[in-house]
Amino acid sequence: ELARCGSGGIMWALFAGISIGLPPILHFGSEELKRKVGPPCLRGDKFICLAITEPWAGSDVANIRTTAKREGDFYIVNGAKKWITNGIWSDYFTVAVRTGGKGAKGISLLLVEKTMPGVKCRHMKCMGVWPSGTTYITFEDVKVPACNIIGKEGEGFRQIMYNFNHERWSLVCQSNRLARVCFEEAFKYAMKRKTFGKRLIDHQMIRFKLAEMVRQIDATHSWTENVTYQLQTMKKKEQNLKLGGTIALLKAQSSKVFEYCAREAAQIFGGASYVRGGVGEKIERMYREVRAYAIPGGSEEILEDFAVRQAARVAKKQAKL
Repeated sequence: ELARCGSGGIMWALFAGISIGLPPILHFGSEELKRKVGPPCLRGDKFICLAITEPWAGSDVANIRTTAKREGDFYIVNGAKKWITNGIWSDYFTVAVRTGGKGAKGISLLLVEKTMPGVKCRHMKCMGVWPSGTTYITFEDVKVPACNIIGKEGEGFRQIMYNFNHERWSLVCQSNRLARVCFEEAFKYAMKRKTFGKRLIDHQMIRFKLAEMVRQIDATHSWTENVTYQLQTMKKKEQNLKLGGTIALLKAQSSKVFEYCAREAAQIFGGASYVRGGVGEKIERMYREVRAYAIPGGSEEILEDFAVRQAARVAKKQAKL
């Protein structure tokens, strides 16, 4: 519903950080961490974000380089995180760090506070979702209490994966609603804009564009309803086994539909969609925001590959049975 405003940036500013940064603490953190971070974040007194992506590791989570070395009752954190949503105004960072060897088994999650010496944040100016507070964060010999570890050492990768289905589902809901906003704006504009003595809606090619847009939007919405029902009725373990690949494909589908609709809406608006302001303002903004849905949460290419690999693993296992 919030996506009706036609601004991904507004939604990301309000909910992106807390929706992915807080769940790891609520699911896996100690009671002390839950009491410290949960209530103030849920009240809106404090802000939190998830810091996983690095300049050299995006979808390839298992190869992050930020380190946390144990020294007595503290971890010493060094490294950098990039494209961190809400980071610039967050009080807490749920940070993926390397506490062990190479690969997924060496990753842990650690709660870092912005006030800790050695933490520096720089706002990044991006193509779209401007209000989201995208941030470049550096950690230089940051001394973090060992009690800020989320769960146990070496369990970070599993904890990160635990929330991926929900994060991707959320992006699906947003992007498909934004695609519908593109359609709605284009339809309303076509009903009143006149060219060559008649309304745009009276041109066959424009009607074709609108039909193609809503055909893809409604198909994606139906698929989303189907997956949402399964998320509500399956237990978490079953979701991860059966829905990971499906949600990955749905996320790729939704961002591609959003991109298609943003382009077609821009074509219907013509030059009005190329201006920041005026009747095509929403279309201009949403066109810039497409990449924010096609890449974060797993790029389209990574997700489609993941879905097929997961299906192959399940098929191989069933064949043995």
